[in-house]
Amino acid sequence: MEFDNKMGLEKEEETMTKMAEEDGVADESLKMGDIELVADVELQHHEEVFNTAQHDHIPADYSTYTKQDIVELLKTLLVDDNFKKIDAILSEVKTYYNAIRNTAKATALEVFTSEGGTAEDFDYKSDELDHSFDATIRLLKDRKFNFYKKIENNKNENLKTKEGLLEKLRSLADEEDTEHSFHSFKEIQIQWKQIGSVPTANVKSLWANYSALVDRFYDNRSIYFELKELDRKRNLEAKIELCKRAEHLLLVEKLKDAVHELNELHEDFRHIGPVPREDKEVTWQRFKAASDAIYKKRDAFINTLQQELTANLALKAKIIEEVLALANFQSDRIKEWNQKTQEVLELQKKWEASGAVPRNKAKEINRKFWSAFKTFFANKNVFFKKLDEERDKNLNLKKDIVSKANELKESLEWDKTANQLKDLQNKWKDIGPVPEKYREKIFQEFKSACDHFFEQRRVQFDKHDHEQEDNLSKKLLICEELEKATLEKSGTTQSILNLQRKFDEAGFVPKKAINSIRDRFSHAIESAISSLQDVSSEEKEKLMLELELGSLKNDPDAERKIYQKEQAIRKRMTKVENDIALWKNNIEFFGRSKNADKVKDEFNGKIKEASDHLKELKDQLKLLKSI
Repeated sequence: MEFDNKMGLEKEEETMTKMAEEDGVADESLKMGDIELVADVELQHHEEVFNTAQHDHIPADYSTYTKQDIVELLKTLLVDDNFKKIDAILSEVKTYYNAIRNTAKATALEVFTSEGGTAEDFDYKSDELDHSFDATIRLLKDRKFNFYKKIENNKNENLKTKEGLLEKLRSLADEEDTEHSFHSFKEIQIQWKQIGSVPTANVKSLWANYSALVDRFYDNRSIYFELKELDRKRNLEAKIELCKRAEHLLLVEKLKDAVHELNELHEDFRHIGPVPREDKEVTWQRFKAASDAIYKKRDAFINTLQQELTANLALKAKIIEEVLALANFQSDRIKEWNQKTQEVLELQKKWEASGAVPRNKAKEINRKFWSAFKTFFANKNVFFKKLDEERDKNLNLKKDIVSKANELKESLEWDKTANQLKDLQNKWKDIGPVPEKYREKIFQEFKSACDHFFEQRRVQFDKHDHEQEDNLSKKLLICEELEKATLEKSGTTQSILNLQRKFDEAGFVPKKAINSIRDRFSHAIESAISSLQDVSSEEKEKLMLELELGSLKNDPDAERKIYQKEQAIRKRMTKVENDIALWKNNIEFFGRSKNADKVKDEFNGKIKEASDHLKELKDQLKLLKSI
């Protein structure tokens, strides 16, 4: 750090310098006034740079904020005196708030004109949040104005006070010695130090005049020369102590605290007063060396911080490229949209974890990322809106089917009506999903109509009991064949599938035997599958699920049962995923324990077993969705 020692004093300074050269007394005070003033100005500049690096406002994403959120945010700023941060936040949130307000105004105008009004007659009424927003903005501006006005007024008052002290010091320096002169001089010095900041434009001239007048006082007080020398020795001791404190600051861990304290030490150093002439340069160089060491450490920190911000900028630029690639994604499949949504949300997490960037780049790079982010979700919303429209259309189609089924349910043309209802059931399956809140209700209405007809048909078909008894006999034989295969362990996957098909094709059985034959067949199937040789447990479970789903295809209640089966599998998957997460957490928790390896092996075994099971469940879910 270089300190300029040529500041150009005014007429009074030049006079006092000449006097100093003649007797070698005033030189130190005058020069130190120059040097310390330059040091102080530079220190203030560096502290501003440092504080900016430490506390630069990092823009947040306010695009998802509601009007209520923004108003609440502004209210929290009413107790904050960091007006640079406040201005940065206001410049961002005002844009988003006005966009929301303009959208609401445009929507209200559209409604007004659609109801017969004209744009000229339209008068938009702001709501309570709008009034609160505008009022809070005005309060913040008033607070900022009053805050800086008060600071400026204080500086002007301090300037007047110091100018008054200069007049007192000038009178004191020129008047004859009295027993109270030196005491009055010391009082002026104390008051001068206690007065706060003055306008920057007046700092230089004030210090020059003050230093010159101090030397004039000493030079005109020859009878107090011994007192002056004693005072300078005391000043030397005080400045040496400040040197030690400045040197100790290198050990302070928090660099910001060290810089702040160094600033205070500089303030104390220049207020202490002159030291013996022979110690002046040595003392100042020692203090300057300690200061330079802190500056060097601070500069290294700022350089490192700047490198980190630049690295973060590069990382964010890469993330922007990735999110831009997804911004205009299009698909007609929910699964693909959900998959891409997860990718975008992962990029959001990376973005939020990537840290701050240089302030002059923050606004633009934030705009690019969040613009692409919002574009993706806007496109997704368009897709799901269209999907909702399709589901509403499906609902109307299914309502038509329910209406037709209700018209047919009392028919006595058993075969013809049964075929018609089966056709309606097939159409029902082909239509596709309806809105979730109507799914169960509309299905139950359709099922009720079908059940009513087929129940009446069943009553009329009691005369076919003989045929149903034959069907029961066939199914009993199938059960016996499965049970025999289980005992002899002679079954194969294909033979089991064939028996399943024969069982389904065997037809109706007497009503009283439906549950018993179904339960016996289910148990026989499970046992036969369990007894299969050279077939893995996963393949057995898959075969069991295939058979179960196969029997559901012709069930009028198939949609509900499949849905229930899907939910059951998802519930099991969630439990397994939670168990895996818990065990992984436990591994980290017990990783520092005495028997860490044993515990890790135990939990790793559990995690592997659960992961395999989770894969099986996912395969089952995939098979379920293929129906």
